[in-house]
Amino acid sequence: MPNKGNCKAKDCTREAFARLYCRKHYRLWKAGEMPKPRYKSCTFEKCHKRRFRGSLCEEHWTAAHGKKAEEAAPPPAAPADAAPAASA
Repeated sequence: MPNKGNCKAKDCTREAFARLYCRKHYRLWKAGEMPKPRYKSCTFEKCHKRRFRGSLCEEHWTAAHGKKAEEAAPPPAAPADAAPAASA
């Protein structure tokens, strides 16, 4: 197996594993905890989940907007009776 070189994280001399990061830094990159994360993460304090809408993850967006979104949605339509019940 060819040598991939060293990890590209600052001051890390471990062997590169994936995306030019060592195993430790690759795991941190996937979790969004590296300076240049894998994807844009939630802006809520100490939350590193992927953004859902705007700048928040699904959990924090629902907490902030959930009731407003539910109130704005039209009520579900009542099912129409296909055939009236016959009386005996």
